[in-house]
Amino acid sequence: MGSFVSRSQEPIQVAALPEATHAAEPLPLAAPGAPTSPAEARLFNDCWSCRVLSGSGLVGAGGYVYWVARKPMKLGYAPGPGTITQMVIGISIACWGVIILTDPKGKAFRVD
Repeated sequence: MGSFVSRSQEPIQVAALPEATHAAEPLPLAAPGAPTSPAEARLFNDCWSCRVLSGSGLVGAGGYVYWVARKPMKLGYAPGPGTITQMVIGISIACWGVIILTDPKGKAFRVD
């Protein structure tokens, strides 16, 4: 959006990619029994604040979903299949947050 006058009048120069002089060699595959690097497998272990933020956010979101499903039941309405499903989903989201917070997989091995 905008007029022709507001655009740059200078031509844009694009750098050319260097030509490959040799064929790309594939990386060697790891042996089936070789352990992988711990840095590759660790997703949430590196940053405690990231785990706390995402875990507590998921616990809060799961609690909210569960609370919204419970509201009609407190008013005396009988729970239907949709309400029960919503409650189960809320509990599942909250449990996912607790798992991220506690990090049971990271405690299974010692990292030096």
